[in-house]
Amino acid sequence: MSETKQVPDLRKPRTPRRKERLAAVLAHRQIDMTLVLANIHDPHNVSAIYRSCDAFGVACVHLYYTCEAFPALGRKSSASARKWVESARYRDSLELSRALRDKRMQVLATSCSGKAVPLRDWDFTRPTAVIMGNEHRGVDEELLALADGELYIPMHGMIQSLNVSVAAAVILAEMSRQREAAGMYAAPRMKDDEMVVKLEEWLKK
Repeated sequence: MSETKQVPDLRKPRTPRRKERLAAVLAHRQIDMTLVLANIHDPHNVSAIYRSCDAFGVACVHLYYTCEAFPALGRKSSASARKWVESARYRDSLELSRALRDKRMQVLATSCSGKAVPLRDWDFTRPTAVIMGNEHRGVDEELLALADGELYIPMHGMIQSLNVSVAAAVILAEMSRQREAAGMYAAPRMKDDEMVVKLEEWLKK
């Protein structure tokens, strides 16, 4: 008779194992690395981006929606990433810009223009926000005007575009690679008191 292996239930509130796991994830959160999702239409794309953000340690995603409805993120499609990645909503570009500048972020926009610079040429160890635009229109002009620069993902095949959620994952992977090499995941980016408060919040989820 075979024995069934007991898998620890990490959802059970305030168990030592769950608290340890949540604290470890929080310790790797990159509070100065973020994406701006600008009028991305498909909620499945948004959900996939949230999953990538959680995986690479993004603490908060900025949603800028002016001509599209704010996305409804289902628990199933986002794999519950919305529980662990915060959202900030904006309808006004200047309000968004102020929020990012207050955190001293370099603001970059994805683009195919002649001004765009290859992804790996940017320094992502700096506080950085990358704007991901609508699936069909790209990044709107009012946001391009606010950006410090534009980036593109070099591609060498016949197809010269990626799904926005795939592009977001590629960009986050490069941001993470640079930060990992610089030791930025080795120690918590949050202050101790912020970690304590956030951990208490997470334990209640």
